[in-house]
Amino acid sequence: MNNIYIPPVVKNLLIINILFFAATYLLTNLHLDDRLAVYYFDSPKFALWQPISYMFMHGGIAHIFFNMFALYSFGSILESRWGAKKFLIFYFVTGLGALFLQWAVQAYEVHQILGTFTAGNKLSLSDLYNATDASPAKVKTLFGIYFGGMVGASGAIFGLLVAFGMLYPNAELLIMFIPVPVKAKYIIPIYILVELSLGVAQFEGDSIAHYAHLGGALIGFILVKIWKDKNDTFYTLYE
Repeated sequence: MNNIYIPPVVKNLLIINILFFAATYLLTNLHLDDRLAVYYFDSPKFALWQPISYMFMHGGIAHIFFNMFALYSFGSILESRWGAKKFLIFYFVTGLGALFLQWAVQAYEVHQILGTFTAGNKLSLSDLYNATDASPAKVKTLFGIYFGGMVGASGAIFGLLVAFGMLYPNAELLIMFIPVPVKAKYIIPIYILVELSLGVAQFEGDSIAHYAHLGGALIGFILVKIWKDKNDTFYTLYE
């Protein structure tokens, strides 16, 4: 039986994510899910390490399973093509890009409500009601922005998806609930459009950071356009 090969960066990212996930549930007294999630830059809960630490935190079994499965499936191919250093740069830059787009959208929402990008010291319900003419729904939105943390490697994973789709557009993927293989150049753009529509729609009760996913996808697209070597014949079967 052939051993499954996992490139070193992907392997270490898998291990770190799993360790963080286990620690979150085993060391509940440390409140890692609160300390290591990332918050809006003006939030009193924001800390400098969070733009990195949030990428290793996940909100549940399904969240980490699908992210790690995608990291293994797509990340292994991309790391084998690019090399460890380039892949690691791509992973973290797309993860940070995801966060920055999410912050930009949140800053826009805050500005629409308060007329400024920061709330200053008006972070209690009574202060917000007295300081603005915002509706209860808008005040709830502000509290969600300031005190709702974001976790997950999904932004970086979306960057990997886009990179794979650009470099191996004719690779056939098996997608859950779709009975036949679908080429990457078809399914990945559809997935991105779905994320965009969900982000714009902002359904009540939807806690997924769709704009962060889009941020990772956008930065991934830009990096691949910059890096792509048209003479690279590795995995030419798929190109």
